Parts: sequence; C-alpha cells; structure tokens
Amino acid sequence: MTALAEPTDRTYDFVGIGLGPFNLGLACLTEPIAELDGVFLESKPTFAWHSGMFLEGAHLQTPFMSDLVTLADPTSPYSFLSYLKEAGRLYSFYIRENFYPLRVEYDDYCRWAANKLGSVRFSTTVAEVTYEDDAEVYVVRTEAGEVYRARHLVLGTGTQPYVPEACAGLGGDFIHNSRYMQNKAELQAKESITLVGSGQSAAEIFLDLLGEIDVHGYRLNWVTRSPRFFPLEYTKLTLEMTSPEYIDYFHALPEPTRYRLQAEQKGLFKGIDGDLINEIFDLLYQKNLGGPVPARLLTNSALESVRHENGVYTLGLRQQEQVKDYELHSQGLILATGYRYTEPAFLAPVRDRLRYDAQGNFDVARNYAIDTTGGGIFLQNAGVHTHSITSPDLGMGAYRNAYIIRELLGTEYYPVEKTIAFQEFSV
Repeated sequence: MTALAEPTDRTYDFVGIGLGPFNLGLACLTEPIAELDGVFLESKPTFAWHSGMFLEGAHLQTPFMSDLVTLADPTSPYSFLSYLKEAGRLYSFYIRENFYPLRVEYDDYCRWAANKLGSVRFSTTVAEVTYEDDAEVYVVRTEAGEVYRARHLVLGTGTQPYVPEACAGLGGDFIHNSRYMQNKAELQAKESITLVGSGQSAAEIFLDLLGEIDVHGYRLNWVTRSPRFFPLEYTKLTLEMTSPEYIDYFHALPEPTRYRLQAEQKGLFKGIDGDLINEIFDLLYQKNLGGPVPARLLTNSALESVRHENGVYTLGLRQQEQVKDYELHSQGLILATGYRYTEPAFLAPVRDRLRYDAQGNFDVARNYAIDTTGGGIFLQNAGVHTHSITSPDLGMGAYRNAYIIRELLGTEYYPVEKTIAFQEFSV
C-alpha cells in the first residue's frame, strides 16, 4: 500500500511511526474506536518481521495468546485464531497441540492483519517531526513531501541490529544474524564459520549449521562471553514479572537500581529455550558417534578485536576468567549480538520537548510517554530501563496498547489490568 497525499489541514488524534508488532497491534485495537482518528507510517513496502531468522521449525517463545490483540480484546477480529480460521488452519492448529506459533506463521499473521487495515501507509518514510505551539500539534513530514498533523505521536520504530565496537569498520562479508537466511548458502560454502553470541538466535543458527555440517564439511565455532549457555528462565512465578504490578514496582525504583536490574535480568528474556539447548547437546552426541565433530563451543570468551585479511577473519578473544588472550581464525562470521534502540533522527527538531534520564536514554513515564507534557509522545518497546522485561515482551504489547489508548481517549476503552500476580514485589 503506497501512501496517498494527505490534506495538510487535517489533524489526526495520533500518528504512529513505524509498524512492528506493537504499533500494528495498536492499529488493530484502535480500528473499531470511532473517537480515535489515527494513521500509521511505515518505511518498508510491506510488513516484515525478522525474515532473516525464518529457520525451519523456529517458533515464538510466547504462546499464541500473545498476538496483536487478544490480551486486550479476546473478541477482536484481528486475533491469531481469527487468522487461522480464515486461513482454514484452525483445526490443524488445535490438533497440533502446541501453543507456540511458528515464526514464519506469526509473520504471515501480522501481514494478514496489516492488509485489512485502512490506517496503514507503507513505503512512507518520515523525514522530520516538528511542533506547532499555536495549534498544539505535531507535524510529521515524509521524504515524499506528505504532511501529517496530529495531537499525539506513538513511536514504534523498534530496535536495530547491534554490531560490536570491535567490528566497527570491519570489511569482508560478515553478517548480523538478522540476515542469516539470505546468506546461509554462501556461508556454508566456506571452510569455517564462527558464530558470536549466546541468545536464542545464536542457538537456532548453531543447531541449523550443525545439522548440515557433514554435508558441507565446514568447521563450526560458537563463541560467547557468557560463562555458560544460559537457558531462558520460564517458570510461572518468574513470568509474573510480566505484570502490571511489577511494572509499577520497577518503574518506581531509583534510576541506578533499575539499570543494575536491567543488566541482571537479561536471562529472563534473552536466554535460550531449554529444549533447544538439550537438542543441541543431543545432536552433538549423535554426530560424535562417527568421530570428533568439527565444532567448538567457547564460553567466557569476550570479543576484543577482529581483522579481515585475504578472506579470513582473525578474532581476538579474551578468556575472562583466566584473563588469557587468544585468536580464532574463520572464513565466515555471524554476529548474533542482539539489537539496540537508536533514537530516530527525525525527532531532532522536537528534542527539547523530550525527557531524558542521567544515562541519556528516554525517561519513559509510567504511562509510556516520553515528552515534557507527559502525554504527547508515547514509546513502544525500548523501555527495559524503565518498564523492565515487559518492554520487549510480545505478551505485554496488548496491555501497553490498552494503556496508551486510555491515555489518548481519556477514558478506558479496553479494561487495563491492575493486579494479576499472586506474589508481592514491594513492601
């Protein structure tokens, strides 16, 4: 869908910038609300969600109820079950008896929902956001010259692939894991492949490459600075940390405490699925029956430097517990080093209206606002330092959107849960 020219005198209630799952969920939930007039701008020509990681059998780490709408409105026509029914797969999903949608299936579901909405403008790149004091509206200008005026903004530009400082300016054909599937065949033609990182994506890629190591004959290395390959903690009382009560508790903590907890809680949302860890071990065991597997798993090894010469990467690594430096040579290099939030450049003209903390990050209010008025610009995701592990969690997306909708309307359209946990987090 291509953006149409907008009349400059029209004022929306809000403009959503970026269309990942969270803003797409907001589009679905605001669609039936006559009192809200919004539009969503996305630079891509169509919805796309981590297409470089569509490995066969890869699935979400959250159940299907963490779709775009269900936890805010179980009756919504944009639910995952509605998608399955329309696709003729509802009974197959039922018989499958697995609550976790395949990753490629979730992407298709999101495309299905996006294509049903009239408020979405694809191929529309925002160039600049300004503010008109007299009219009290934000003015969003696109690279194509369109102008959108709105009383509120909802930022959903998401996080970007992170490349470690050691790889800054590095030449060659190394990739971030976000482009793995597009480059898999080229990687498998090399004599050696090294994977850096220890999260779910790294584990999925290692298993995928390990499964075909005999066919292609490459050497495979998996390097992590972590002391071990940590499993994702997924016990039910831990999951209660994705609750309104925990957000209230975490947000009220002193800023230094929140940043300390942010670092300590990575295993709660960045670990590896326990079954996947066991599957990797079982495959290593199976392949080792025929002789030593040309695969190395290197823990406690921090990436200090990388250079690329004559088609070979030389990784300078430091074994952190022994405090010893060593090198690893590899023709192929995959960085499964996660994602980081980058403040969009188009916000520069309104930066004086935004709130920042002592670390230079957005000071995200409890209601997800980041502007000085406390209700003009709302942020999707990118708030782990203020809202803890609920920020990137798909299952909390509908809750956050119900909260933002309440802020936009001034009334509660979708019930916003306040207490759901059995445990108490604060004194």
